[in-house]
Amino acid sequence: MRVLTSNLFALLFLGAFAGVFYVWSALEDRLQRHKRGLGAFYPKLLVDFTAKTSRALLTVPLAQRTGSELKVHNLSAASVGSRNHNMIGNTSTRQRVSVNLDSPLEDGVFWSDWLEGLLPVGFTEEYARTWRDRARTARVVKLEPGCGRVSNQLATFSDGSKACVRYGINADQVQGETLTYYLACLLGITNLPPLVLSQLNTYSEQWAAVRTRVEGLQWSERAVVSLTEWVSDLSGVVTPAPLRQESSGLHPELRNKTTAELLDLMQWSDLIIFDYLTANFDRLVSNLFSLQWDPRIMERDTNNLLKTPRGDLVFIDNEAGLVHGFRVLNMWEKYHQKVLSSVCVFRNRTAQRVAELHGRRDTRRRLLELYRDSEPLSAKLGFLSDEHAALLQDRIEIVHTHILHCKKKYSRL
Repeated sequence: MRVLTSNLFALLFLGAFAGVFYVWSALEDRLQRHKRGLGAFYPKLLVDFTAKTSRALLTVPLAQRTGSELKVHNLSAASVGSRNHNMIGNTSTRQRVSVNLDSPLEDGVFWSDWLEGLLPVGFTEEYARTWRDRARTARVVKLEPGCGRVSNQLATFSDGSKACVRYGINADQVQGETLTYYLACLLGITNLPPLVLSQLNTYSEQWAAVRTRVEGLQWSERAVVSLTEWVSDLSGVVTPAPLRQESSGLHPELRNKTTAELLDLMQWSDLIIFDYLTANFDRLVSNLFSLQWDPRIMERDTNNLLKTPRGDLVFIDNEAGLVHGFRVLNMWEKYHQKVLSSVCVFRNRTAQRVAELHGRRDTRRRLLELYRDSEPLSAKLGFLSDEHAALLQDRIEIVHTHILHCKKKYSRL
């Protein structure tokens, strides 16, 4: 009997030990998988993940390690030249990392430096300059549909790269697209693809190969068109939950947001300020307007906004900005104001640029200088009227005042 009891206890002990060993092994395996997942996002932080400092977060490398090689992801498979971007890992990995390392905000209403360090750079100034220099003389060998409205065409250059050619129904569209791009440069917003102007001349080296196509499109000889870099592998973007009609807006009370969600919202905060300044109604504002007929429109892709596989937002088709947007402002202004008031979190750099333009009250001069210095055909396309330039300065002041209001309201958080 004693022998039987001893054997029974031994079996129970072995069973319990085996159970503990199984659970521990499973947990260890899960931990290793979790570490591998984090490795794609914070490969340098696995040594001491408890060192939750901003400096450690800013050491994220510019490339993502895949196997034994370092592969730098390019924003466009059909790009001209090379692009210098911050790499933040693939989207699926970013979505699994919750923000619990540090506060995503500083001074109540500004995105934190460590979060800024994770944001893709977009189209850098150096890259944009290189692309523009090449695109000005690049030979167009093909024109085909693929850039929205019929009057626009997808151009293929002789080196295989591509650009969207905007032939405006009227001058406002090309002028609005162009000046909106240079205002983004002035504000340091890098989400717009680089743009150049070209004057149609089917006997020039740039356009001769597509003379028949240009004539078929009934484009006017000597018309000024814009060429914007075509970016591949883009997907649609749905308005994030905090900015939908059933939410209170994007305010500093950010809870349970993943890093990917915060990086999206950071770019949206720039987009909303930018679209307000330019009075661009053909993006989020038009969706807000359409709610009266389509209550689910915010659940579908936003107009003229796309995203790269790694999370960069790309602001496309900005022809409604500035010129045309200012002409029809009375119709859309209440929606612009509603969208602007929904945001009380900002990028520090953007807020500083707005404050500078507000303080100096020289937006017209600085925008015109940048435009003239960067674009040889600026005189042929023209610039903002005095009325519209004054309106832009007024909107700078409104945005600046709004930022100060938010800062006063939330600075103690």
